[in-house]
Amino acid sequence: MPQDATDPLLTIWTYDWVPQMPRGKVRDVRLRWALEEAALPYRVATVPFEDRSPEHVARQPFAQVPFLQDGEVRLFESGACLLHIAGKSEALMPDDPVGRAEVLEWVIAALNSIEMVTVPWWFVKMSGAEQNPLSGWMEQRFERLDAVLSSRDWLAAGRFTAADILMADVLRLPDELGRLGHHPALRDYVERACARPAFGKAVADQMAHFEAADAGRG
Repeated sequence: MPQDATDPLLTIWTYDWVPQMPRGKVRDVRLRWALEEAALPYRVATVPFEDRSPEHVARQPFAQVPFLQDGEVRLFESGACLLHIAGKSEALMPDDPVGRAEVLEWVIAALNSIEMVTVPWWFVKMSGAEQNPLSGWMEQRFERLDAVLSSRDWLAAGRFTAADILMADVLRLPDELGRLGHHPALRDYVERACARPAFGKAVADQMAHFEAADAGRG
């Protein structure tokens, strides 16, 4: 797992393999997408999915992915990694203080106001419960976000930024599960973001990464 601190390439760490269901959704896709948008070179390294080693936990205390290495800088949590990448490219983070503040607040909103509802909602749904007590709460958040995006294409600084990478990725799963049906601005937003070539390449590369690992398990 060690990497030379003088190595100029950023390294995204993800799992060596995952089952079919989460493919295309593992959160290293957020970092891949950002680096493709920023046209920054990077490599992908892996940790075992089925054996969370002490070395893995030393890099990511919860034994999850992704984590990122940039020379001597090491980060875990996709939001922190994304902000670090954004700080290296004006394509993802504006230079002016107002634009930067807008990106920061919407990155945090994606994690704290939207994903913190959508992920528990999904877990309850997967449990097979007839009634999901989180549905109303999630719908309320979607209504408020839909109102924001009904008057703009992107969340911050009048253009696509790192905030949109995170928010669009957070919304992808509920969109695929039909939960954005009453929120046309959110549906259009996800479609607009996911039509970007950098997103397409990030997902395709992640899918290919895990598909290549299938052969080694056969």
